[in-house]
Formats: sequence, structure tokens, C-alpha cells
Amino acid sequence: MKKYTFYDNVFDVVRLIPEGRVTTYGSIAKYLGMMKSARMVGWALNSTINKNLELPVHRVINRNGILTGKNHFSSPFKMKKLLEKEGVVIQNDQVINFNEVYWDPTQELL
Repeated sequence: MKKYTFYDNVFDVVRLIPEGRVTTYGSIAKYLGMMKSARMVGWALNSTINKNLELPVHRVINRNGILTGKNHFSSPFKMKKLLEKEGVVIQNDQVINFNEVYWDPTQELL
């Protein structure tokens, strides 16, 4: 039986982010009971590079709505393009309609 790690738990939450919505590294950490571990969430998502995990990591942004993870994609514009394709409005690497598209796992996953 596999022991679930923090990374596995992060991946499970990310899989649940609906299309056209975004959440933050800190929101995921808080949901997992590790409030001060937003960076660990980022490390977990960064570990998925070049792995076929089919995770919508483009839907995870920083608390200010900025696409801080964009440089970890195959192109620095890919994250923006994926979000815009889902209807998220981006300007200068920031989600403009953040309050409309924010998905809070602590509220959504009761």
C-alpha cells in the first residue's frame, strides 16, 4: 500500500480545480492543513515538469493573481494561453478577473 505524501495530496487538489477557475499555492497549502507551506506546493508542482501527470498546474497562481509559475512551462506564454483558452482574463501576467474565477478548496471541498 502506497503512503500518500504531501506532493500526492497537492496533486489530488490540483486535479479538482475546475476549468476556467484558478486557485493559489497558499489556498492549497491551507486546505491541506499546512498554512505556511505555499512554497512547498510550488515545489510539488515544479516536480511535475517533464512528467505525464495530466495536472492542470496552469490553474495555480500566486495570492496576488500573478502567473509566477509561467517560467516552468515549455514556453513563458503557455500558462497564459491555457488560462485564456478557459476564459480567464490575463493582462501583464496577472489574472484581471481574479475574484470571479478564484476557487477556494477550503470552501469548495467541504
